[in-house]
Amino acid sequence: MPSWIPPSGGQPPAPPPGAPAPQWGAPPPGSGAGMDVIDYRIHGQEMQYVEVELDPGEAAVGEAGSLMYMDAGIGMEAVFGDGRKTASGGFFDKLVGAGKRLLTGESLFTTVYTNQSPHKRVIAFAAPYPGTIIPMDLRQLGGMLICQKDAFLCAARGVQLGIYFQQKLGVGFFGGEGFIMQKLEGDGLAFVHSSGAIMRRELAAGEMLFVDTGCLVALTPSIQFDIQYVGNIKTALFGGEGIFFARVMGPGTVWLQSLPFSRLASRVFAAAPQRMGGSSREEGSVLGGLGNLFDGDNR
Repeated sequence: MPSWIPPSGGQPPAPPPGAPAPQWGAPPPGSGAGMDVIDYRIHGQEMQYVEVELDPGEAAVGEAGSLMYMDAGIGMEAVFGDGRKTASGGFFDKLVGAGKRLLTGESLFTTVYTNQSPHKRVIAFAAPYPGTIIPMDLRQLGGMLICQKDAFLCAARGVQLGIYFQQKLGVGFFGGEGFIMQKLEGDGLAFVHSSGAIMRRELAAGEMLFVDTGCLVALTPSIQFDIQYVGNIKTALFGGEGIFFARVMGPGTVWLQSLPFSRLASRVFAAAPQRMGGSSREEGSVLGGLGNLFDGDNR
């Protein structure tokens, strides 16, 4: 039998109204060698944000535009690449690292937030759209995680952000994520964002799971990732699920999202007025499109 983990992805459920605030989470003792060890807590349900507590001299790395707020005493600096504590090489190496981030759809820059005060300070990063923030302890995951291109939100300073190339042509063309995915390496904490609810699934050796190509958020390197044809032409054309499934096979861990952002965007686009390329029907209106003549939508 497969080992199931609660859909929250390992984070504690939110307390009921009036209950004490959640306790700070932290990686187990001894983790984060060579990296900043940070405490954190995640707030919210559909629109989440993560608070990161920094000791004096500690730093966190955030994706450009992800900052929600920070205490006084935290300094910020935009840097090329992933903002590792120890930079190897010169400007050319940093430029290559920034270029890799550009290939994954991220900004050329990341921002490093350093606690420059003698006291603990808190900084918060907000998710860019409704979904779930997943804390990933890379040390417990074998030092590497592969995830969808825009999944990274923030991390402890020292986590290396790179790219992962799909080596199979079929997966690159039809796997939903293209040839390039994000790769997070290190032994510290990283925070990944998904759309909708999240499910973490442990797969035993040889155990297979068939997934909609847009629902795959992250996987450990030991997972074999491939694609499979849905079965027949009629199902492919009229089944509404596309022509291919993503096939993942253990051993390892996969994280799945219930609502790919592309699916949400397509529904919004389809319901938009015709001048934006979608339909012009008025949901719940007796007059339908004729109502636009009276409510001013046609100006």
